Amino acid sequence: MPTCVIAQPIHPVGAQLLGAAGIDVIQAPGPDLASVRSVMANANAVLVRDSLPADLIDAAPGLCVIANHGTGTDKIDVARATELGVPVVYTPDANVRAVAEHALTLMLATAHQAAQADAATRRGHWRFKYEQPMLSLHGKTLGIAGLGRTGRILSEMASRGLGMRILVWSPSLPADETLGEGVTRVDSLEALLQASDVVALHRPLRADTQHMLNAATISQMKPGAIVVNTSRGGLIDEVALVEALRNGRLFGAGLDVFEQEPLTADSPLAGLPNVVLTPHVAGSSQEALHATASQCAEQIIAVLNGQRPAHMVRPEVWDRRRQLSSLPVREDHA
Repeated sequence: MPTCVIAQPIHPVGAQLLGAAGIDVIQAPGPDLASVRSVMANANAVLVRDSLPADLIDAAPGLCVIANHGTGTDKIDVARATELGVPVVYTPDANVRAVAEHALTLMLATAHQAAQADAATRRGHWRFKYEQPMLSLHGKTLGIAGLGRTGRILSEMASRGLGMRILVWSPSLPADETLGEGVTRVDSLEALLQASDVVALHRPLRADTQHMLNAATISQMKPGAIVVNTSRGGLIDEVALVEALRNGRLFGAGLDVFEQEPLTADSPLAGLPNVVLTPHVAGSSQEALHATASQCAEQIIAVLNGQRPAHMVRPEVWDRRRQLSSLPVREDHA
């Protein structure tokens, strides 16, 4: 019986599908790397929602597939997995609507100071409504950096639901790509930042996108603008962002992802009154978790049965993949 390690908690449907397919499911005793390592030795598959460095991949000599619970795979050592012939599968569309909804939530919550108003209400500070400025998003310009699936859904919701003007900067977007009604393409990040009242980041984290928002680019933003990030924390230089929020250059920020996760209690971001923070939960609606766990399980089952999965990060690994049939029989299963 092949074995799958579930590194962090997922929707129960994932384990149910794996078990029904005859796969032995082992839940790591905790979400941290040490806990995951403790159960990796006999893993033929691993389903991960967080980091999977090379040493953990090496700790499972019978590993045949890694399933990433979500879209971004920057926390997985894909290069090492590929070198070993281990396909890395992912779920590019399972949680995109949930992430777009969360980005919209952060936009609204930041503009209307929802978290701060909630805290004021709980402590009986009724004068809050006389003291704190709030913004309406209707008629404002939303700049979306990266028009993938999430960015498209967000642009539609903001345009139709809030009457916002939509600008898009997406370097990988084909020149002849059809954009939605009311969506305008700009040619540079600078042009996007200069014209946008709200900037939403939806780009993957790579060497060329690391700190795409930094002191220099933030200085190009409209005074009083809002930043929203539900993609990857490394897209923003948090030191520069904190400074811009402290000195009033920016109205506020809504952040679901951070350079260091979990966010530490002493992070300067945690002490700012004009920031709405959530703990990397944008894709965690029950519906999205169900879909993501299902897609991960289905792809694990496919790979272990010798069938090509729907979504591989490096498709070229398939023809030289490590397979169950080529592994020595383990003594514990003999």
